[in-house]
This record gives sequence, structure tokens and C-alpha cells, in this order.
Amino acid sequence: MTKLLAESLVRDIPDFPKPGILFKDITPVVQNYDALKEVVEKMAEFGRSCKVDMVVGIEARGFLFGAPIALELKTGFVPLRKLGKLPGNRITEEYALEYGTNTVEIHNDAIEPGMRVLIVDDLLATGGTAAAAARLVERVHGVVAGICFLAELDFLEGRKALEKYPLCSLLHYD
Repeated sequence: MTKLLAESLVRDIPDFPKPGILFKDITPVVQNYDALKEVVEKMAEFGRSCKVDMVVGIEARGFLFGAPIALELKTGFVPLRKLGKLPGNRITEEYALEYGTNTVEIHNDAIEPGMRVLIVDDLLATGGTAAAAARLVERVHGVVAGICFLAELDFLEGRKALEKYPLCSLLHYD
């Protein structure tokens, strides 16, 4: 596989958001037209192979890729938000973090029953957020056709939490 421009642009930020964490900053990827276009096209290619009807982007960086992927796939886009950020009728899903829990939500009418959905986010770490997103899609009777990430932290084994879904990560970090 040809090396993606994005691979040379992702930068490491040590000790963020807390000491001992090496943060993978994708900001330079979205700032670069060629890199952004390339990753959106690659992620959309995966979405096409999954025959999706809708794209769900996980707040917040999943929005950066999800909306343009939806345009490429000629589908709509559904924002999956953190608790308390969506108006109207919604359902929530709590998931475990290293120290505590978090909650995501989706409008309960955002996905029609049987719709094939591509879930998009920037980074696969432990898989907790993406697994919660998949549960929400299934709770509104959608079908998780695939889950796509720009990057994956392989050493955290987040892929295990998502084994039952087709999965795509463009970049891998050991």
C-alpha cells in the first residue's frame, strides 16, 4: 500500500492531555488540502465497499471526516454527540473510560430501521466510544455496516471491542 501523506503529518504531542500520554494530533492532516482529500477518499472507498446509506460521525473529530465522507458517498450525515448537546428526542449510551464513564447520544429518528451505517472517528484507542456508537445505531434499528478511523493505536487493542464489525484504519501505531 502506498504511504499516505497523512502519515507524515500526524504529530506527537507528549504529556497531553496528562503526563505520560503521547497524543496523536491530526490537526495538520485536516489543515492540508491534499492530505484531507486523500484520507476522505480512502475512508469513502471503505464506506462504498460496505454499501452504506448513512454516515455517523463521533463528536468531535469524527465530524471532520464524517461530513465530507457523507458527501463523497452521497448520503446524509448524523452527528453522534456528547451528553446534553443534542436537542429533541434522543437516546443515550454510557461507556467506560479508564477513570470513570462518559455518555454519547443520538437523535432517536436520525436513522431509519434497516439503514446501513458507516461510523467514523479520528482514532481507535480502546474502542469504547465506537462500541457505544455502534450500540446506539443498533438501538435505533440501524445496521452497522462498517466503522472507519483515520488512525489506530494497535497496542491498546481497541479492535477487539469491535470484532463483529467490518473495520478500517488508515494509519497504525504500535
